[in-house]
Amino acid sequence: MGDNVERVGIDVGGAHLKVVDHNGVHIHYCPLWKGAPLKELLGNYSKETGSAAVVMSGELADCFSGKEEGINFIVDSVKAAFPDALFYGTDAAFHRDSVPQLAASNWLVSADYLRDLYPGAVFVDMGSTTTDIIPIGRFNQLKGLTDLDRLQQGYLVYSGLLRTSVPCLIRSVLLDGVPTPVSSEYFACSGDVHLVLGHINERQYTSDPPDGGKRDVGAALRRLARVVCADLNEIGEPGARAIAETFWAAQKDLIISGIEDVCRKAGTNEVIFAGIGSGLVAKKYGGTNLSGALGPVVDALPAFAVREVAERDSIS
Repeated sequence: MGDNVERVGIDVGGAHLKVVDHNGVHIHYCPLWKGAPLKELLGNYSKETGSAAVVMSGELADCFSGKEEGINFIVDSVKAAFPDALFYGTDAAFHRDSVPQLAASNWLVSADYLRDLYPGAVFVDMGSTTTDIIPIGRFNQLKGLTDLDRLQQGYLVYSGLLRTSVPCLIRSVLLDGVPTPVSSEYFACSGDVHLVLGHINERQYTSDPPDGGKRDVGAALRRLARVVCADLNEIGEPGARAIAETFWAAQKDLIISGIEDVCRKAGTNEVIFAGIGSGLVAKKYGGTNLSGALGPVVDALPAFAVREVAERDSIS
């Protein structure tokens, strides 16, 4: 697609709004459960174009009583800015109004876009909150799957680069050789872990820290110390880093185990990676990081993919 294409691709998540247009990729921290200004943010893009292709996963945000309310809210918010917006569903079809199939459809549109380019691959998309593991070669069997279905089949790992609670994955850590249980409080998250370990920088830490505080290494180390009910001066930086390393080892093993399981079931060794955590996981597992082929849109692939699929299928 050339730069003259006017359609905007939009992915409305619970925590982030991702937009791809002719000016590039735009990622906004937009926590729906905190009343983020979704309509206003989208209105900034409707000034240049009246056309949008949309996917969502934010309907599960706990500010909504259920998925139907979430879908209606997102559709209404988008249509306030883009009255003629098209919404991609888990039936691999476009819709103009609220239907149940719109729930959690962003992963499928990425597979829809990639299936002609990598027909036999397993597609891994590590985002801020979750990691999708999708056997593209089974596209027709993927249609209609809910997130519950995907959790049960191993296609959705609920762990991501920024927003996963540390005690979600680890129960104890070795501090100076002493096994130490961790608190179940939401003191620190994966964003703190990956910042401390140098996997991301402060600019890439786009979500709110658990305490609402600073997104720098010093603050992240203090939050990690609280995981074992300590101040940083009690366990020192090495202790806080040990917590980070323990978490990353568990998260890496969880995701890689999931990839291996899906590859085994799909009968393939070809794995492709996208999402803000694509480089990190691809480095550990191997496979192809799509950032080389796709550039910056790899961090917002569903938003890019829904625009491309709408153009490919000549949807107007």
